[in-house]
Amino acid sequence: MEAFHTCPIPEIARLDRTLRRWKDAFLAYFTTSRANNVGAEAVNGIIELHRGLARGFRNRHNYRLRMLLAAGGLIP
Repeated sequence: MEAFHTCPIPEIARLDRTLRRWKDAFLAYFTTSRANNVGAEAVNGIIELHRGLARGFRNRHNYRLRMLLAAGGLIP
């Protein structure tokens, strides 16, 4: 792996730099019983996608209900 940073292929050299930069975060995945935030990111993606639909809601409670409905957390 020491030779990757001098590789003539730019993509491989860039991969080496990226892996070195993210080394601690990447290895932390294995030392934290493989914990990650993929569930939170998935829900956040759904909320961001449906935020435009809820633009007309002025009531925070109604906005929350709309986001729960979009994310599948509310059974109508």
